[in-house]
Amino acid sequence: MSVSTPQRGAKTSQQNKSKPAAASGREGGKSAAKPAARFKLMQFLKDVRAEGGKITWPTRRVTVITSIAVLAMAALTSIFFFVVDQLIGLGVREILGFGG
Repeated sequence: MSVSTPQRGAKTSQQNKSKPAAASGREGGKSAAKPAARFKLMQFLKDVRAEGGKITWPTRRVTVITSIAVLAMAALTSIFFFVVDQLIGLGVREILGFGG
């Protein structure tokens, strides 16, 4: 006596039978889903405040140092692109033979 198992993805005879409409959770076309949970604004604000208290905020010194580093990098980047733009402009003027 040999017993064979169905292949992956194959449906058995039990799975092929359709379920009646009442068993699928739909009666008369109405959904059986629960109504949406009511939004509680005060509870939400309390939760936000609690989560905000868990944050490790940077010190003033760290914030100032980081801000100075960002401004310095922005200045260096703008100087770099200004120089590159001037060199490209000079090269175009020399090749085409006109311009300021």
